Amino acid sequence: MKLEGSVAFVTGANRGLGEQFVRALFDAGAAKIYAGARDPAKVAVPGAVPIAVDITDHDSVAAAADRAQDVTLLINNAGSTTRAGILTADLDAFRLEFETHVVGTLAMSRAFAPVLGRNGGGAILNVLSVLSWLSIPASAGYAAAKSAEWSVTNALRVALAEQGTQVTGLHVSYLDTDMVANLPGPKSDPGTVARAALDGIEAGRDEVLADDVSKQVQAALSGGPHALYPQLHGGRPFV
Repeated sequence: MKLEGSVAFVTGANRGLGEQFVRALFDAGAAKIYAGARDPAKVAVPGAVPIAVDITDHDSVAAAADRAQDVTLLINNAGSTTRAGILTADLDAFRLEFETHVVGTLAMSRAFAPVLGRNGGGAILNVLSVLSWLSIPASAGYAAAKSAEWSVTNALRVALAEQGTQVTGLHVSYLDTDMVANLPGPKSDPGTVARAALDGIEAGRDEVLADDVSKQVQAALSGGPHALYPQLHGGRPFV
């Protein structure tokens, strides 16, 4: 789809990658951008339309969709991490990860699918992760939820094809945002990633791999656990 003249709704738009999506959309010529956040007062990009939305609250999602009936592009960016480890975390942390990334993304997509259909089809971008394909014990809850969100994204792509709605998944490793500020290793610039994702939408891509780690992990999928987890046989992990 063409971004110029589009009407976008971005969740988690008050910081990090979400804020960069809003800025990049304006640069690309979007006509209107709803900047969704739990606290809309924290939306800082001039010209954006702040709108309250909590993706884990179905009434809040429905109210946002009722208000934003002109949307042609939905960016499901809102998320968080509990750092839920596989052996030690409370199971409620796993439930919160799934409620946010899986059920929340699905709720937004369901609420806006009829809107997009009435407005010509449009597109949905789901912000996934390299951890959609790769799990690490220390963040197993997040990885499991992102893997399930990837599955939901694939199902949405098939289900919405008939109404002409494009569904794109964004896979990326660590971003230079406050969510992973305390983690070591290289991090991608969120502004660069936002622009790459929007380029992918305009190009009609099903998936956008925003960094080398995501490309390497995707390439290793066909090799099974032996390729995905080289640390099991003395190698270095991907992340």
